[in-house]
Amino acid sequence: MPRTLLIAALLAALFQACLAGCASSRRGDATPNPAPESISAALAARARTVSIFRGTDGAPVSWEALVASAAGADAVMIGENHGHPLGLAFAAEVWADILESRPGTNVERGPVLSMEFFNRDEQSRLDDYLTGLWDEAALLKATGRTNPSAYPAGHRAMIESAKAAGRPVIAANAPRTYVRAASRESYERLAGLTEDQRRMFRIPDELPTGKYRDDFDAIMWEMSRSSRGGAPEQPIPDDFRRRLDSSFRAQSLWDWTMAESVARAIDQRGVPVVHVVGRFHSDFAGGLIQALHRLRPHTAVLNISVVNARSDTLRPEDAGRGDFVVYVGKSGEE
Repeated sequence: MPRTLLIAALLAALFQACLAGCASSRRGDATPNPAPESISAALAARARTVSIFRGTDGAPVSWEALVASAAGADAVMIGENHGHPLGLAFAAEVWADILESRPGTNVERGPVLSMEFFNRDEQSRLDDYLTGLWDEAALLKATGRTNPSAYPAGHRAMIESAKAAGRPVIAANAPRTYVRAASRESYERLAGLTEDQRRMFRIPDELPTGKYRDDFDAIMWEMSRSSRGGAPEQPIPDDFRRRLDSSFRAQSLWDWTMAESVARAIDQRGVPVVHVVGRFHSDFAGGLIQALHRLRPHTAVLNISVVNARSDTLRPEDAGRGDFVVYVGKSGEE
């Protein structure tokens, strides 16, 4: 196979892996799952004892201080590691305490949950469940979450807490159809779709540069090297870099669509909007936060990065990763 075609095929495979592992990690098989998993009391208690540090100077932060800061923000980004039991339990416990910290402040403008893992075309199905028109089994079937790995206990706990409190849950992300079109074709192609189709996504006003783009390219290039058995290090070739551009269009469509969903929720539904997202989107004020500040410049954003490592101090490489950095260990250690 010619080298250019090999690189194109490889990058396409990497992008599909990103689709499967990030925005579409929710999808499962058709095996019925009548009893979705729940967070155990022990894991929920463990989540409240994790190490929390301020991302600027490494000062230890108490659970109560983190929740108070989150409750006072316009938007809270909880950057998670997909499928990490303790990390997701942490997110669920923070969300539960935010709900409890704002009782009666203004019921119509109370806390809102926003999820990367539900797409905008699933909003009505999610609302049907939250308002009691559907039971949970119907929701899971209609949204392809019958496999437990596609609907982890932490996500379920957050949605159940929102349902019990009568609070909205925002299906924040762009459907895969439009993400693929952004990657394989162009934003111009998306701009030419119907008004109803365009409601499903937000075309970026601009693409970020700097660290966010550099980190994206480096991760994709490392994935490429690993897939080829650890090929020798070398600068990213120009033909590979051109194809990285197409993948980054999709990444940015995710970021801007989620940012627009959060901005709208702040204006129309309440605060804080707690957005749960894969942490690459939000770490180091990544593309998601940059897009939100472009769309709603004065938004008070609190960025919580949940890192899958253990440390008794803020690691040098995590300085500035978020306003708060939380260490939850490797998945399976809890």
